[in-house]
Amino acid sequence: MEKLRQEMRVGFAGLRHPLAWLLEVLDGCADRREPGLLTHIVRELQSWMKGRARDQPSGLELQKLQARLFPLLGRCNASLLQPLVSLYQLHTADRPRLLGFVRQLRLQGKFKEAATLSIKLQLQPDLEFEQMCVPLLLQDQTELAEAYVAGRPELQHSLLRLLDSWSIPGFQVKDLARQYQALPGKWPEKVNCRTMHKMAFRMLNRYSLDPGLCPHILNQRHLGTLKYLLHKRFVEKSMTQENWADHVQGIVQDNRWLQEQLVHLLASYAGLAVAAQWARHYSLLEDSLPPGLAARMEEPAGPERGEDASEQTPRAWDPSTKDGCYQLPVPREDVLFLSTQEEVMACQEQVLQPGQVVGIDMEWRPSFSTIGGKPRVSVVQLAIWGHVFLVDVWQLLHQAGGEAQAALSGFFRALLADPAVLKLGYGMSGDLRNLMATCDLSREADLQLSGVLDLQLVHQKLPKRSKKTDRPPPAPWQAKGPAAWGSRAPEKGLSLLVQEVLGRPLDKAEQLSNWEKRPLRETQVLYAACDAYCLLEVHAKLLEDPAAFGLSSDVVGMLRRTGQPGAKAKKPPRGEQEAPTAHKESAPSSDPAGPRRASAGIPAQDFRVVCDNMLQGLGRSLRCLGVDARILGNEDEHRRAAEIAREEDRVILTSGLPFHSLRSQVGEGRCLSVSCSEKARDQALQVLKHFNVHVALADVFSRCQACNCSRYVKVSRERMVQLVEEQSGRWTGEDTEPPLGEAGPMETPEPRSGRPGEEPPLPPTGVRPRVEAVPPGVLRQEEPASFHCCSQCGQVFWEGSHLGRLVSQFREVLGLPEES
Repeated sequence: MEKLRQEMRVGFAGLRHPLAWLLEVLDGCADRREPGLLTHIVRELQSWMKGRARDQPSGLELQKLQARLFPLLGRCNASLLQPLVSLYQLHTADRPRLLGFVRQLRLQGKFKEAATLSIKLQLQPDLEFEQMCVPLLLQDQTELAEAYVAGRPELQHSLLRLLDSWSIPGFQVKDLARQYQALPGKWPEKVNCRTMHKMAFRMLNRYSLDPGLCPHILNQRHLGTLKYLLHKRFVEKSMTQENWADHVQGIVQDNRWLQEQLVHLLASYAGLAVAAQWARHYSLLEDSLPPGLAARMEEPAGPERGEDASEQTPRAWDPSTKDGCYQLPVPREDVLFLSTQEEVMACQEQVLQPGQVVGIDMEWRPSFSTIGGKPRVSVVQLAIWGHVFLVDVWQLLHQAGGEAQAALSGFFRALLADPAVLKLGYGMSGDLRNLMATCDLSREADLQLSGVLDLQLVHQKLPKRSKKTDRPPPAPWQAKGPAAWGSRAPEKGLSLLVQEVLGRPLDKAEQLSNWEKRPLRETQVLYAACDAYCLLEVHAKLLEDPAAFGLSSDVVGMLRRTGQPGAKAKKPPRGEQEAPTAHKESAPSSDPAGPRRASAGIPAQDFRVVCDNMLQGLGRSLRCLGVDARILGNEDEHRRAAEIAREEDRVILTSGLPFHSLRSQVGEGRCLSVSCSEKARDQALQVLKHFNVHVALADVFSRCQACNCSRYVKVSRERMVQLVEEQSGRWTGEDTEPPLGEAGPMETPEPRSGRPGEEPPLPPTGVRPRVEAVPPGVLRQEEPASFHCCSQCGQVFWEGSHLGRLVSQFREVLGLPEES
């Protein structure tokens, strides 16, 4: 590339009119689909012209060049627009002419090019907003539409109103077809309302816009929330009546349309009796009621609004009871609710003890909207053996003085940074970020997290078939058949871990409570205490008998790293302090994709990744180091990476914009963004360091770089010579080819995944060795004494200079001393 740049500069220096020459080049090359060389020429000319002010055209000469450029802009790749605008100083061109050219592009159906050029030249205020943005939205060019209104509040308001008009009941996208005939393909059927709604909420948060600009979109979001709450209450039956009614009334409020929709949904989910009670509550008119409901309106109301008569009968499982669920083993008097500075300070003395193990969980009022930023933590649960402390963060921050707030922030800062106190949690990333935002801890420059163990990571390592034979029989609510009051949804998250380890799931009936309402109900207090205390028991149970749960040695080491309950824990050496692991939600930062793995480290053979097609070189480098790496092909879509990651329990390695989409489709800490601008070696070093992967010398070349297989067959040098000689004879042109295992006598291998040359694995069946790839010169040498054939694809490998080069490149990772 440097030589090419030098040749370009020499060529530019020999031109009398470089910009006129470039126009001729554009005229001849602009229609090509692969403008790589053209892009280099344009950008290099732009760089070359910057230091030559005297060569810059002006006046009439510049106007003539601009006039010649206009017809070519519509044919140029979008990546060329910015340098061409700069080179030909289009910002100085006649504005009416520029506007006319943009409108011409739009009439030609080149909506993307028209929008891009108008953004570069800041022409948006003088263009028809809907005619520019509607085609972009219809073609799913939402990012370009957002860029079109960036920095222009009046256009942002217009875009929100436009998106909202598409959410009016009865709106048909096809009605716009006659106005935009130039759009390619069957574009009206491709419009995704969910994508438009996400775009609207993204704009509301990014630009702090008034939600009143999009009332219909808000109604649709609230309607979706009502359906979710109805499902939780009347299908899953996992919400109490009080919690459900509280949330429903907070969402509906005095919105007449939502009130009517709620009653219609209740008639379907819960029956006419329940729907009639809510219709009476909102004083709905008869013509807005579902069929048959008007007659039920005359009946007297039941004892409790929202409770059907069928719900008063005995049920097989009631979420308000603890039967069949995890029971808090701590007496009620040892569950303390802390709402004053003095109580928090007393708690701090008990919690901040060397060797202490603390279960941490947090609760906040559930938000069913994406407006308003991060939730504000209301209660923080801290469990130690024999006690549970519920810290009333909401009251301390809203009603206590500044001194109490400072003491609270200081307590959390000291707890999270103390390496001698083991903090247990489950999916802690989201909890900690919300706590930091609530208490302004994120503004503390000296805040460091240490001694944090996320049991979600341990849960991911727990074999799915690991079941304790002595666990209690299924609880009554697990009974199958029509007699059951309702089918409890399958356990997930922490509740599933507690069920797998302790034998009973958590009771999650109070999970969606209003945690800002005081005083808390007794059921809320017990729920919060259980969520924190169960972490202590799960951790202790796993340490007590790790073999019974199929835990590997690295996971056991991670569990024991900060000591067992009650043991005195020494401060880890510098550089070995634990960082928070496996978080609920990864956030892009200077360290891409959020959380690191536990500092105990992961053997390379156990590390499994899937590389996006933008990182194929990285995938091959990781295979060279023994990492199990799936690599997407050029034809694969990015979403395929998420499918493979979920199916095969792999970490996604990607780059650029796909990171945000892929991250949301997999578990916490399972997606990492890697820069495409770095070399494959540097990318590999970043990945290994981020996930704390340990690579041994035996891992080098333990996997086939072509197909990722880790099993080889060892072939003697003499046998390889024979196979090469036979290639042009018996195998050439024949339909059936003798497999490697039938080609002749070989050394009997043993099953193993390891570097070629050490205990080769079982021989394959039906695999033809790719002997044509072996250079004849290699066979004439005395070394190597043997070759190794991949049992899956037949690729042939031998130990040569490439081994030494790879070891030299990764000496630091392999723990080898520096070369003298």
